[in-house]
Amino acid sequence: MNPFAYPLDTGYILQKKRSLKRKLLEQPGLIEKKIALLSGSTIGEIKNILELFLLSHGIKPTFYEGGYGLFYENLVFDDGSLTAFAPDVVYIHTSCRNIKLWPELSDDTTMVQQKLSAEYSRFEQAFRAALGLNCPVVVNNFDLPVYRLMGNREGSDFHGRVHFVRSLNQQLASLVENSPNLYLNDLAYLQAVHGMERFSSQTAWYAYKYAVSLDCIPYLCQSIANIVKSIFGKNKKALALDLDNTLWGGIVGDDGAEGLVLGNETPAGMAYTEFQTYLKALSQLGVLLNVCSKNEEAAALSGLARTDSVLRRDDFICFKANWEPKSQNIAAMAQELNILADSFVFVDDNPAEREIVRQYLPNVAVPELTCPEDYIAALDRNGYFEVTNLSADDARRNAMYKENIQRTQLEASFASYDDYLKSLDMHCQIGKFDAPHAERITQLINKTNQFNLTTRRYTAAEVSALMEDDSYLTLYGRLEDKFGDNGLVTALIAHRTDAQTLDIDLWIMSCRTFKRQLEYAMFDELVRRAKAMGIKTIVGHYYPTAKNLLVRDFYGTIGFEKTAEDDQGNLTFTFTGLDDYTPMCNVMDIEIVS
Repeated sequence: MNPFAYPLDTGYILQKKRSLKRKLLEQPGLIEKKIALLSGSTIGEIKNILELFLLSHGIKPTFYEGGYGLFYENLVFDDGSLTAFAPDVVYIHTSCRNIKLWPELSDDTTMVQQKLSAEYSRFEQAFRAALGLNCPVVVNNFDLPVYRLMGNREGSDFHGRVHFVRSLNQQLASLVENSPNLYLNDLAYLQAVHGMERFSSQTAWYAYKYAVSLDCIPYLCQSIANIVKSIFGKNKKALALDLDNTLWGGIVGDDGAEGLVLGNETPAGMAYTEFQTYLKALSQLGVLLNVCSKNEEAAALSGLARTDSVLRRDDFICFKANWEPKSQNIAAMAQELNILADSFVFVDDNPAEREIVRQYLPNVAVPELTCPEDYIAALDRNGYFEVTNLSADDARRNAMYKENIQRTQLEASFASYDDYLKSLDMHCQIGKFDAPHAERITQLINKTNQFNLTTRRYTAAEVSALMEDDSYLTLYGRLEDKFGDNGLVTALIAHRTDAQTLDIDLWIMSCRTFKRQLEYAMFDELVRRAKAMGIKTIVGHYYPTAKNLLVRDFYGTIGFEKTAEDDQGNLTFTFTGLDDYTPMCNVMDIEIVS
């Protein structure tokens, strides 16, 4: 079992943290990130447990630890050590224990508002100083105070501490919503989920100055790690869903569609219906829904055809209702969708099926399911699909993958691949990075792993800075065809190293559009712009990871010569044929917009 999956055995994690760390460090392909922890209270054990959760997501952290309770001073009056550390992520661990100016019963509304403004301004100043480090910043909102002087009136009276905290949280939520690179860790929600008496332990505060009880620190760290792994593109992308006793009660092949437990007539039926509603909402975020069921396809479809079924056949991309091993079906779905198997979460009520998938596909997430009323929590509280950025392309992702399957089916009818590509009636738009596309470009950079030659990540601030730097050449590419709009699916960043040399720092592309000559169109435009700059040589790099073997030889296929390789498999390529270059893309209309 995965000790870092919900529900957590927090005692085990705290007791076995050293042995768990040793085992996690043995994983191949860990990415190294520098994490700055700024303290509003004691953070020693938070650092230890956060390290475990980050490692469980394939992130190996190096920590900078600020002084006890000095989050404001460390950020606003940085002595240079924090800047020199150059963090990849900053986490500021504050709580309601760090509020200094509380309302008093003798205060009038003006005085309370002044205190509220002063407190908010103090935290905002610290958070903006952190944003000045040009990296993602994760901040807590405020947990509720552990006592209510006026009882229930605390929530409505302007003198109440509960009212005061909620007002602060409202302002903080607005700040996060309007500040790129600032992310909210919802401490108030965690306190509500786990209960104030358990989460906000007076004993832990008085004895150790921990704002969160030791027993709940793993849940805090899980929440922070979910945000960080999402920022660095390590979210899951797809669900492989069983049907019988998972999306409905009963076995459709035995009970018939009419005998299934679903709808609002029984408690169990309501639980299955709400679970389907939750899954439908996930699909609207861009999570890919797929069926993986041991069933006859006709029987499976009859269950989804019920009038009270929230999910329909059209909500699913791949539909594997057969008698093959489910591990094989998941592997086949990964291939059809052109994503890695470790992008899947497998959801099945049968513990034997869950264990088989764990054995054969160890990188697939397999949550424990107990009773249907707990199915939502099993997915939701694991944070598999944590949202840190939400774009229009996310909302269309299911449609895009369905369109891609249509393209694959069409391809089989052509003898010539070029003829197939031309039949797609593709239109490509290429331009340099600009403000309207910056959010999507940043998101694509930080979640693309397969067609990613150097695996560099860029923050929103860094992407914005590139737009103003004349030493950099940037390109994005959008692609649409007769089946639909794929959206912005590729980006390239290069910089001039001398008067005649251009070095490619980053080249990424969504794998669902790879080998449709969009990569050629991007390179054609790169060469055109490089020639206009007087460039004679373009240098490209390949840094290997467990996920980007797909593009190890990519530069060689477009005319580069390999000029260096080190003992870690890092490759350097050089292209010198700019003067007599002939454009390679000949299957789409290309629009240059800037």
